Amino acid sequence: MSAALLGRRDESLALDQLLGGVRAGRSQVLVVRGEAGIGKSALLDDLELRAVGCQVSRAAGVESEMELPFAGLHQVCGPMLGRLPGLPRPQRDALSVAFGLRPGEPPDRLLVGLALLGLLAREAEDRPLVCVVDDAQWLDRASTEALAFVARRLLAEPVALVFAVREPTDRTALGGLPEMTVEGLRGADAHALLESAVPGRLDERVRDRIVAETRGNPLALLELPRGRTAAQLAGGFALDGRPLANRIEQSFRERLASLPAPTRRLLLTAGADPVGDVTLLWRAAALQGIGADAAAPAEAAGLVEFDTRVRFHHPLVRSAVYRSALPADRRAVHAALAEATDAGVDPDRRAWHRAQAAVGPDEAVAGALEASADRAQRRGGIAAAAAFLSRATELTPDPARRGARALAAAQATFLAGAPDDAYAMLGAAEMGPLDELRQARVTRLWAQIVFARHRGSDAPPLLLTAARQLERLDRGLARETYLEALGAAVFAGRLGDPSGARDAARAALAAGTGERGPTDLVLDGVAMRLTDGYASGVRPLRQALEAFREQARGGADDSMRWLWLACPVAPEPVAPELWDDEAWHELATRTVALARDNGVLAVLPTALIYRAGVHVHLGEFDAATALLEEADAISAATGSTPASYSGLLLAAWRGAADRAAPLIDAAVANATARGEGRAIGLAGYASAVLHNGLRQYEAALAGARRACDHDDLGFFGWSLVELVEAATRCGRREMAAAALTQLAERTEASSTDWALGMLARSRALHADGAAAEAAYQVAIERLSRTRVAVHLARAHLVYGEWLRREGRRVDAREQLRTAHTMLDRMGAAAFAERARRELVATGETVRKRTGEPPAGLTAQEAQIARLAAERLTNSEIAGQLFISPRTVEYHLRKIFAKLGVASRRELPRA
Repeated sequence: MSAALLGRRDESLALDQLLGGVRAGRSQVLVVRGEAGIGKSALLDDLELRAVGCQVSRAAGVESEMELPFAGLHQVCGPMLGRLPGLPRPQRDALSVAFGLRPGEPPDRLLVGLALLGLLAREAEDRPLVCVVDDAQWLDRASTEALAFVARRLLAEPVALVFAVREPTDRTALGGLPEMTVEGLRGADAHALLESAVPGRLDERVRDRIVAETRGNPLALLELPRGRTAAQLAGGFALDGRPLANRIEQSFRERLASLPAPTRRLLLTAGADPVGDVTLLWRAAALQGIGADAAAPAEAAGLVEFDTRVRFHHPLVRSAVYRSALPADRRAVHAALAEATDAGVDPDRRAWHRAQAAVGPDEAVAGALEASADRAQRRGGIAAAAAFLSRATELTPDPARRGARALAAAQATFLAGAPDDAYAMLGAAEMGPLDELRQARVTRLWAQIVFARHRGSDAPPLLLTAARQLERLDRGLARETYLEALGAAVFAGRLGDPSGARDAARAALAAGTGERGPTDLVLDGVAMRLTDGYASGVRPLRQALEAFREQARGGADDSMRWLWLACPVAPEPVAPELWDDEAWHELATRTVALARDNGVLAVLPTALIYRAGVHVHLGEFDAATALLEEADAISAATGSTPASYSGLLLAAWRGAADRAAPLIDAAVANATARGEGRAIGLAGYASAVLHNGLRQYEAALAGARRACDHDDLGFFGWSLVELVEAATRCGRREMAAAALTQLAERTEASSTDWALGMLARSRALHADGAAAEAAYQVAIERLSRTRVAVHLARAHLVYGEWLRREGRRVDAREQLRTAHTMLDRMGAAAFAERARRELVATGETVRKRTGEPPAGLTAQEAQIARLAAERLTNSEIAGQLFISPRTVEYHLRKIFAKLGVASRRELPRA
């Protein structure tokens, strides 16, 4: 073991196990965390040396490149780009655009992640691959997201991903991955390392003080004594109270001060844009009159290596080099790097260096940055554009242009998910003279930020004001803003202004109709629904759903994109609001397909959750679980947190109180804190479903009444159904009758089989004798023609319960057997148990079953088994589930063993 790794036995053992795993063909992921100088880089160096039989890809985050999208990923993938042609075309194109190898639209982060996964898997086909990323806290966001996505999807590939992260850091993209925290050296090891760095004898008291103050930090122990005289060390006068990282950096600064001026300038040039390309470095050096002999003193001092790539001895060397330079010197090296960078090959980096070289406002540089922002967005998404536009704003001399660019920067920053930064940027926008349209857009963005921050009653009136300002300036933008105002009001629900939704609806209607496109129809339909009642909104909302279905069938995805990114009122609530299970199923299926085919990462988690809700109502709980897990995995990889309404419904329908009840309580608490009143209504509905299944009717009634306290779009009608059943079971007939009247108004206006079937089932619960039986039979007949199997099963259940109470045991058994079989197969445990108890009461013996996936399959294994049974290839399955084909094969082997089959051909039977 080297001196640099003194005292690192446990860490070295962990890295040996990692190498053993990847050599055995198992994927490995490790995040090495620790403070600056603690030895993370040394451990990575040692890992690289011991990776015998593996190929190693090494990269490092660079603080000055954090705004350049995919800069870090380019380091990782550079040697592998020859394998790009072997990737599927969408993935190949996405990675090529990301790396600037070809022009194109902004590559979706999901496709980039899939391309990276495929590229690493192909590179590892010959030999195990170890990817080492130092200073991962300084990776650009796009690279971090892509690498984190891959880290969570690796399973059966001989690939290891090892990240070193300096703590403390506020970046969480790598959170949840396996970690190893590196601490300072202890006692004898720290003393031994310090003594190895100090020639001659060291006063024991000074030695103990240094070890204590450095807390065993290896780099501090090695670097602080350098340049100190024996007298200084003896008295301890060299020690100060600055933070450790600063003290280490100061040590490097002192060593830099002794180097010749040309050498310091060469190091500053490398530190200002350390892409690792020595050709670029020497071009920039030549422009500054720096010769090749300037490198030798830096290498002799152990600060840097100039080989095929430029590599600093430690990241703090780079930091010390850059921070110790005068501002004028920094600008000079950035100017040289800008001139040395090929504008055709890397225009974004060149524009960025020009901006860093600018002394003050410069329209030419600001214009170049603005143009580069557009290119950066095509390559790295909206966050990259926001960074370039923000700097362009700073450099714009003309107040009018500065205000316009500040507005563009604020809009991009907001869309990139940073409302607080956008808020600050809007202040700069308002300082410049803006025309009326831009001023109205500023008002709209203020309102959008308020909604993103609070989701309460503040946003709807602000959005309403913006919409009114836009009416005479941009009619289309005004319609969109009215729809946002409606959506914000619906979202806030009971926690918002009671009149907020109606005010927004009236204003939207007063502004006139639009061009009758799908979103216009949604706006008009929701507005009419909120102002004139349920029945008035049915026709335009049904037309809107049909228009969306036609667009989806034709492959038009513009409206679908708008739907998910900007409109919280359709179609997720609209199709259930109209009791239209066919439209719900079709739109959910098509939306997921569009998101998968186009790799639209921002849309996909929401689309998966939407589709999972359909699966819940179809009684396909395992499929819903798999989609929700997939949505969670993608959200974790990208840092987004979509509200999982379907997850709450699934927990309620599964009927396990110990799991569902805490979820419901947490949903209410979180929704109250966020101002999301609609989620409180959904939690009440979920509580009603859960407790009706458990035969805890008083609790079910409380949940249903809480849900019905506010007319939430999408599931108020469902809540009325639960209220009728709970109130009837509790003997509250007047309450049940009132809810039944409200339900009839909605379901008869909708007139779908789902709607009329639920109405008939609810009427049967409230009726007696022949009227009750006729209503039960109508409910079963109507619901049999729909996809909502959970409600059909419950219709059989309540009919069977009524028949048993009427003393008709034989007839009751038929209905109860059907209900129990359906509910048990779905996994609706509480309702299945309710059916089982009723069957037992008729004298029939029924065993309990679990409703779990067959033979103990996990949710993902069950999903893979279903897709394989449908004759999809491993590559097709991998594309749908965002894993590699090799991982699919790994799961299939486990599936075959669990199901006792030998091939894919036997899966349909199994």
